Amino acid sequence: MYLDFLVKIPEVKGKITYRHKQDSTYVVYEYDRTYDPVRQITFPQRAAIGKRSKADATMMQPNENFLKYFPEAEMPEEKERIYRSSCIRIGAYAVIHKMLFDLKITDMLSEHLDPRELGLFLDFMSYSIITEGNVAQYFPAYAYNHPLFTPDMHIYSDSTLSRFLNSLTHEQSSGFLNTWNAKRNHRERIYISYDSTNKNCQAGDVEIAEFGHAKLDDSKPIFNYAIAYDTTNKEPLFYDEYPGSINDVAQLQYMLGKAKGYGYKNIGFILDRGYFGRKNFEYMDKNGYRFIIMVKGSKKVVNPLVLEARGSFEDKWVNHIDEYGLYGKTVKHKLFETDEKDRYFHIYYDKQKAANESRDIEKNIRRLKRWLLANKDSITELPASCEKYFIPHMDEEKGTLAFLEDKIGVIERDLNLCGYFCIITSDKMTAKEAIRLYKSRDASEKLYRGDKSYLGNKSMRVHGGESISAKIFIEFVALIVRNRMYTCLQDRLKEMVNRPNYMNVPAAIRELEKIEVTRQLDNIYRLDHAVTKTQKEILRAFGMDAGNIHYIAGEISKSLRNTNVEKEEEEDGEKDGSWED
Repeated sequence: MYLDFLVKIPEVKGKITYRHKQDSTYVVYEYDRTYDPVRQITFPQRAAIGKRSKADATMMQPNENFLKYFPEAEMPEEKERIYRSSCIRIGAYAVIHKMLFDLKITDMLSEHLDPRELGLFLDFMSYSIITEGNVAQYFPAYAYNHPLFTPDMHIYSDSTLSRFLNSLTHEQSSGFLNTWNAKRNHRERIYISYDSTNKNCQAGDVEIAEFGHAKLDDSKPIFNYAIAYDTTNKEPLFYDEYPGSINDVAQLQYMLGKAKGYGYKNIGFILDRGYFGRKNFEYMDKNGYRFIIMVKGSKKVVNPLVLEARGSFEDKWVNHIDEYGLYGKTVKHKLFETDEKDRYFHIYYDKQKAANESRDIEKNIRRLKRWLLANKDSITELPASCEKYFIPHMDEEKGTLAFLEDKIGVIERDLNLCGYFCIITSDKMTAKEAIRLYKSRDASEKLYRGDKSYLGNKSMRVHGGESISAKIFIEFVALIVRNRMYTCLQDRLKEMVNRPNYMNVPAAIRELEKIEVTRQLDNIYRLDHAVTKTQKEILRAFGMDAGNIHYIAGEISKSLRNTNVEKEEEEDGEKDGSWED
């Protein structure tokens, strides 16, 4: 993100270069060099620190990297003066304030952040939840018409926010996680759902951004981000950030060690098939952790059991699980031949899933066969993607494909496995209990969808490693708050006869944003109109009512009354601080 002022291009001999892209010229700073002893080559480490001014070639518009590598550089005074709107949206802010109070998050954060840092942290967190965005550049526009958590509801500029993000330390984030997890009941029997995702990052000097198995765009470097979610109490517990080249299976054991470090003892883990690995199972056994993991019915380790059980339970109502529309059966078996203990394999059959999967397999076989026969005169070797289902017969004279023979046994086996999947558990339980526990991880998957879709975090718009860690920290707290909002709305929805379409987080926020206070001639903000029936129903889910809104409106009005924003900014500029204006 580029700041809204110009500075002199640093005069560092041999360290400054320029890169031209389209109609812009970028100023690049060489901040280090690394020597490869094998190749005997020195590699320069560079980062873009600004954009060269078109009007004056000696000046540039700096970015966050400039503040990082040239912290002593003299900054011009901020030109912009931000005045507050005469109409302030208070509804969503009021609910977030209530969630923070219920969760005691403000108290926990205050142990690790000073009051001004705390205010900016909570403001950027609220901004992410309410606007579904994470771009610091647009934060002042949000602050213009929303209440704030900063002292006196002071509006800071986007450049101040950027410096704040760079100033947050690993000690502060790890300190909060220690506090958050220390206050939990470590003796309680819980299941933790653990899942990961990856995020694109094009920043040049972010160490954890590497090329790996990207879910969105293989052409960009990524970093991995994982969350441990308590399915029993419906709350996120902690998170991991690690390099993009490390896969899920390799990282799992480090997460298990982290859970142990936080003091959790009587726990089990709910994992998806991406974490299936022998070493992981051995590690969980060694530490006495229970586990629940889903496996496809076609996976080699379970398909013999599926084929053996096939036909024995799919049409028997006693095996039907009403709430999921599945049939289930449990068998006891070793996971690996050398295992000392048996596991419990819960085999499920979904008729709708079977129809869809068999249709896809048949469609794929027909498509491959048409393509192969249409191009048989140019095919000298069967592509690897086609070897599974066909035996090629070659024309001896031409050396090209003559005709195909279907692998009947393989095709029929795959069709027979359609609609089946398996959940493996370390503890004895019924098929119904296993599927219920596994489905409880849906909340953590919704958490990820909320992270990317509703917090604007599909990619991290930062230039440095410190900013990425800071945004992940703030994002995690935002997820805790948003998850509590989701849980409250879902709990209330279960009690309602009708199922209104506004009892979800995005719709509820849109409705709550309509609750406003307006400034009148006496410079006092007052509620614009009464709280509506729909808004009252949403507030009820959070344990609030119209009286709470009237009280919060009064408190906001007191904070904003007779506030001279420009004078505050001038006074604030005289204060000493590492990231303030």
